Amino acid sequence: MTLLIALLLVIGLAGFAYLAARARAGKMIVAAAGRFGAVHSRPVYHGAYVAVLALAPALIVLAGWSLVGERWIEQQVVGALPAAEQPVDKLDRAALMNEVRGLVAGDLPQAFNPVAPKLAPVYAAAVANGDLLAGALAVALLCGGGLWGYGRIRPDFRARTAVESQVQAVLLLASVVAILTTFGIVLSLIFESIRFFGMVSPVEFLIGLQWSPQTALRADQVGSTGSFGAVPLFWGTIFIGAIIAMLVAIPLGLLSAIYLTQYAAPSLRRWMKPVLELLAGVPTVVYGFFAALTVAPLVRQLAVAVGMSDASSDSALAAGLVMGIMIIPFVSSMADDSLTAVPRAMRDGSLAMGATMSETVKKVMVPAALPGIVGGVLLAVSRAIGETMIVVMAAGLAANLTANPFSSVTTVTTQIVALLTGDQEFDSAKTLSAFALGLVLFCMTLVLNIYALAVVKRYREAYE
Repeated sequence: MTLLIALLLVIGLAGFAYLAARARAGKMIVAAAGRFGAVHSRPVYHGAYVAVLALAPALIVLAGWSLVGERWIEQQVVGALPAAEQPVDKLDRAALMNEVRGLVAGDLPQAFNPVAPKLAPVYAAAVANGDLLAGALAVALLCGGGLWGYGRIRPDFRARTAVESQVQAVLLLASVVAILTTFGIVLSLIFESIRFFGMVSPVEFLIGLQWSPQTALRADQVGSTGSFGAVPLFWGTIFIGAIIAMLVAIPLGLLSAIYLTQYAAPSLRRWMKPVLELLAGVPTVVYGFFAALTVAPLVRQLAVAVGMSDASSDSALAAGLVMGIMIIPFVSSMADDSLTAVPRAMRDGSLAMGATMSETVKKVMVPAALPGIVGGVLLAVSRAIGETMIVVMAAGLAANLTANPFSSVTTVTTQIVALLTGDQEFDSAKTLSAFALGLVLFCMTLVLNIYALAVVKRYREAYE
C-alpha cells in the first residue's frame, strides 16, 4: 500500500462515515420531531462531526509518516550494512541514499557506489513496509474515531457546536502557521545577514557605490576581494520600480478607473474591467519576453534616433515601461473600488449645483477616494519593487549608478537570483550577501505597506 493509496482510502472511508452518520441522524431526528427541544442540530452537522473525528487522526498519522518516514527508512537501509562500511559523513550518506533511490525508481541505470545495488532491495522493502504500517494505523484510527462519533449520535447532541469548534480550531491553526512562516522567513534573513555583516561592514554595504561580489576561491588565488556597496542596486530598484513604472501605471490606471466608473456605459464596463484585470494574470516571464524582444529594441532605436549611439540594448526604460503596464491593474482596481465606494449622492449633488462632469470628478470624486487611491499606488510600488523576471530579461545585470533611462541597470531581486543560481556554498560573503539584500528588500516593502495602511486609515471617510 503506497502512501497515496492510503490517503485515497482514508478520504473514501471518511466520506462513507459522513453519509452513514447523516443518514442515522436523519432517522433519529424524524422520530423525535414531535417533541419540542428534542432536536438540536441538522443531520449534516452530525455527518460532519463523525467525518472529522474519523479523518483527523488518520491524516495526522499520514502527515507524520511523510515527514519522518524517510529518516526511518534511511536508518533501516544504512543499518543493513556492516558497521565498518556504514558512511559517517552526512554528504556520503546522502549520496549513497540518492543512488539507492535512483536504482529503485529506475532513474539511475548504474550506481557508482558498489554498495548501492545491495541496498536497493532493502530500501524497497522498507518503503513498502513503512507505507503499509502507516496506512494500516491510519485506517485503524479512522475506524475507531468514526465508530466512537457514530455512537454519540442523538437528536439532542450538539453536533453543530462541536463542528463549529472544530472549524475554529482549523482556522486558528491556519493563522498560527501563517504567522510562524512569516517569523521563520524573517529570522532566516536576519541570521544569515548577521553572518554576512560579520564579513562585510554594514556601512560599506549600505552606502558603498560599487557592487562587485566576486571573490577569490582560495587564499593563494589571484582574484577580486569583492565590493559590496549596494547603493547601485537600491537605486536601480527605485529607478525602475518606483519612478519609471509608476510614471506609466499611475496615469493609465487612474484614468482608466475614472473612465470605467464615471463615464463608461454599464454594458461597456462589464467587459472592459475584466479585460483590464487580465493583465494581472499574465505570467511575469511573458512580460519579460515582451520587454526583451519588442520594447527593448524599440527603446534602443529611439535612443539612437535622438543621438545616443552608446545606448544599451538592455535599459531601465524598457523594463520600467513593461513593469508599469504589468501593475496597471493594481492601481486601477484600487482606484475603481475607492471611486465606487463614494456615495452617489455626492456626485449627484455636485452635478445639481451646476458643476460639469470633469469638475465633479476632479473636485469631488477623486478627493473623496484619495486615501484608497494612494493606498493602491503604494501597494503597486511594493509589487514593482519585488519584480524579478522583467528586470532580468530587459534591464540587464550591470550595477550602474546612473539616471540615464537608456542605460543598463540592475535591481536587488535580480542580484539575489544571480547570487543564488547554481551550486553555492553558504559560507562566503558573495552568497550571504543575497540574504542581506533580501532583508533590505523586505524592510522596504514592509515600510511601504505599513505607510499605505496608515494613509488609508488616517484619511478614510465613512459614508452612509
